[in-house]
Amino acid sequence: MDQDNHVLLKWNEIRETIESLELDVVKSARGVAAAGIRARKGLRILKSKAQELVKLTLETKTKKEDKEDSN
Repeated sequence: MDQDNHVLLKWNEIRETIESLELDVVKSARGVAAAGIRARKGLRILKSKAQELVKLTLETKTKKEDKEDSN
């Protein structure tokens, strides 16, 4: 269950990142250059966090399969 908690914590972190990007994305769409820079930076961070979540879910899946195989 510990791994499940890590997955959910990472997911919540991603959701918070998305929420924090919303204002800059809207401002960027309206033509504010500085907001565009912040939005792109935030999107790169989001991409990194998403990759971490994928890795974490794969590790969780592998550990569950290993545990089932040993039983």
